[in-house]
Amino acid sequence: MNHQLRSAMLIGLGLAALAACTTTGSGFGRVGESDHAVAFNWTSKDSVSGTMSARLAGDETYSGPYFQITSETRNETLTPLWIGWHRGWYDWPYLGAYPQPDFSIRYSGRVVANLDGPDGHLRCRFHLAHPASGMAGGGSGECQETNGETIEATFPAA
Repeated sequence: MNHQLRSAMLIGLGLAALAACTTTGSGFGRVGESDHAVAFNWTSKDSVSGTMSARLAGDETYSGPYFQITSETRNETLTPLWIGWHRGWYDWPYLGAYPQPDFSIRYSGRVVANLDGPDGHLRCRFHLAHPASGMAGGGSGECQETNGETIEATFPAA
């Protein structure tokens, strides 16, 4: 086998291995008591963090980071969650007092996200059905728009 062909095969295998590490999924929801549907998509390379998007009616799209709380979660990792909101989301009960030494242990199996969009931010909190599988294991929860409107969300297991 010539050197160029072998190099091309090795590069191809390497790219395939990297692609295999990326997981994606989707979810669905609705705004409040309305019939306005919301479509969610997420992508992760490590099963505990990634990017998420939510498309609301009228093609209004929000996107940003999400994080699964694990025993390795460091408080500073969650800094992007507070953009546009009070630190620790103390005005939206979920995380409780913040920070606390047992924060990451107490909230294991939960996912939090802060998505940026054309009319502000969308903060999200989800409970995972199978935490060891990350978002791929499915779960449910809710998001809140800057105006206070809530969105119920469901993520089927991939």
